[in-house]
Amino acid sequence: MLVNPLAAPREVAYQIADANVGAVFTIESLADRVPGDTPLVLLDDSPRRARVAVAGVARDIDLGSHVGMAFEGDPDAPGSDDEAVIVYTSAMAGRPLGAILSHRNLLMNARATIEVTGLNESDRLLALLPFAHLFGLTGTCGAPALAGGSIVTMARFNPSRAIDAVVDDGITAVLGVPAVFRALLSVLERRDGRAMSTLRVSVCGGAPLSAELQDRWFDVTGIELRQGYGLTEAGPVCLFNRVDRPNVRGALGTPLPGIDVELLEPVEYDPSGRPHADVKRGSSNAARNEGEICVRGDNVFRGYVSNGDAGLPVRDGWLHTGDLGRRSDDGTIEFTSFLKPMITRNGFNVYWREVEQAVRELPGIVGVAARAIERPGAEPDIELDVEGTVSAADVEQWCQERLSAYKQPSAIRVRR
Repeated sequence: MLVNPLAAPREVAYQIADANVGAVFTIESLADRVPGDTPLVLLDDSPRRARVAVAGVARDIDLGSHVGMAFEGDPDAPGSDDEAVIVYTSAMAGRPLGAILSHRNLLMNARATIEVTGLNESDRLLALLPFAHLFGLTGTCGAPALAGGSIVTMARFNPSRAIDAVVDDGITAVLGVPAVFRALLSVLERRDGRAMSTLRVSVCGGAPLSAELQDRWFDVTGIELRQGYGLTEAGPVCLFNRVDRPNVRGALGTPLPGIDVELLEPVEYDPSGRPHADVKRGSSNAARNEGEICVRGDNVFRGYVSNGDAGLPVRDGWLHTGDLGRRSDDGTIEFTSFLKPMITRNGFNVYWREVEQAVRELPGIVGVAARAIERPGAEPDIELDVEGTVSAADVEQWCQERLSAYKQPSAIRVRR
């Protein structure tokens, strides 16, 4: 299971219990986010040593004889359909669900990503995305490793240091979310963007990307900013503007090799945030030029750890993504809006019912409603309308203790 280091301890505890995790691999600075009774493997001294802590007793293990394993990357090897990773996502009904992905899901998606991005053994990729995010795991780790390239990591994203790394380390590929590229541009527009002469491919995903940001990036760097689309339950990449074709700005791109994408009749969600049990008549076989983006292929996940009826449905082999799109005359698909009740913030999904449910547990709360406040050229703010005998400070502290950093409200209004 991948654990987001931005998650609050309460979120981490829920995921560990739901996935029946036996031990957590982490580092000393993050250990306090894990429930105290969970065995830990601390990797601060990896790859030389690891410290195993169980019930307050720690011992060091020499890892020298256990490193250097070859990465074969064969999706047809024995066990390829076994569980590889669990990632928590899709909290439409209020609780994140653990999406189970197999080795085949990840390897097939990494191979397809290599083909559409042109990654090869001479590439040096700057990893600006957390590996706990499936876009980061596949796009900035799995794909370049499988292609034989090099990966340069950063402990924490800093736009100035990232640009220095591109220049100093001869970086050829950068992947990020729109907020990352906006931050990079804020620095590059004060520098000479063309100094990043080794950069040949820049990829953006995780949230809708505006054509205006793509235009600015090209004007400053001379490199096309190519948009893709995906979701955790699909391994994650489904659509991309291939490097061997003209970049269609404002579009999500075309399906990756081995993946089918169609626009079908949208699934409806009930007031609790759950998809209705039945699809509208004709939706399973009626492709459209506008509709819900639906995906089929070896990249589609195995299901959820629990409460699968509250997650994204798979009907007649098609994963219904909860996103709406439109097909253009050139065959590319454009994102139009979210069907599922959520927004994206810094590339992470924020589900309204999850935020509202967490706040509703605060004593003194009578009602709560969360909504997005859009800001042109910036990440949306989250505003809470709260009714009850509490203060805004009470709600703010409650959220900080129970929700990830990217789910925190920007404004809280209390009515008594």
